[in-house]
Amino acid sequence: MRVITGTARGRRLKELEGMETRPTTDRVKEGLFSAIQFEIEGRRVLDLFAGTGQLGIECLSRGAASAVFVDRRADAVKLIRENLKLTELSDRARVVAGDSMEFLAALKERFDIVLLDPPYAAGLLEPAVSRLTAFDILNPHGIIVAEHPADRRLPPPEAPYRVRRTYRYGKIAVTVICRDPDQENEE
Repeated sequence: MRVITGTARGRRLKELEGMETRPTTDRVKEGLFSAIQFEIEGRRVLDLFAGTGQLGIECLSRGAASAVFVDRRADAVKLIRENLKLTELSDRARVVAGDSMEFLAALKERFDIVLLDPPYAAGLLEPAVSRLTAFDILNPHGIIVAEHPADRRLPPPEAPYRVRRTYRYGKIAVTVICRDPDQENEE
């Protein structure tokens, strides 16, 4: 597992042991970042269910202004911090140890990009998308990038959100959900 491009290009990231965490494959990661490559620079990123932190780290390497990484596993939180140190990107990152759904419920800040890659069997993807759109934490032009099994379609999100596109990579799919920029966030 390595950083594809940017300031940390080519750096190898450490991985978690065991089968509980399923890192995004290089093929899927390359496709995902090809789809959102022009939307990263200068943006605020939230990497929920961060695991190794590879998706948020890729965003930081490509010029994101900041990233918040959230994971409930202590070993994952430790590994994210190590990977941030390896890539020299810690100065623009915050790592939160805790439940991603509880983090969303208490959130008082807005983001431009939210990365969702929860454990497939945990049934957390749909509730996370539902909470994100209900709490409306995205800035105008914000996007949610959700990785999921290709045979599972995400339900359509509530307005002002819509599915921009779903990309398929074998058994894995990536759905990009965007926020309608004409609808302003209510404070």
